[in-house]
Amino acid sequence: MLRCLLIGNEPQGMPQWQYVSEPPYDAVVIGSLTLGELLHFREERVLQALAEGKSVYLYTPGLPESAKNRTLSGSLATAQRELKNWGVLFTDGNRRRLITAQEAKQMRLEHRCPAPGAVLTPLAKEILEGSF
Repeated sequence: MLRCLLIGNEPQGMPQWQYVSEPPYDAVVIGSLTLGELLHFREERVLQALAEGKSVYLYTPGLPESAKNRTLSGSLATAQRELKNWGVLFTDGNRRRLITAQEAKQMRLEHRCPAPGAVLTPLAKEILEGSF
């Protein structure tokens, strides 16, 4: 089971992960962010995990929105693009299945393909590349 450091609220639809609040952990899950947290994202534990090459997942239903203020909405979209550029992986839980490296290794051993719409971590993609 993947041990994940949880930032924010626990996301729905990711039952195979064990959430922890202290190291050691294999990945980081950002379950929710406030407007200010997203606009000025500098969570040290997340940045450290990215620097160490650990996977960081952002649960997109936990992101704030501002439909009534176009300027703020644009700033939020820019902040999300910056997180993606850093290597944060966006997931929406049940709707799109996230495949980790560990799961990819098992799938390769069993000669299985990822489900349509699955999101692969960069390492999972590398593991599965060329095998299907």
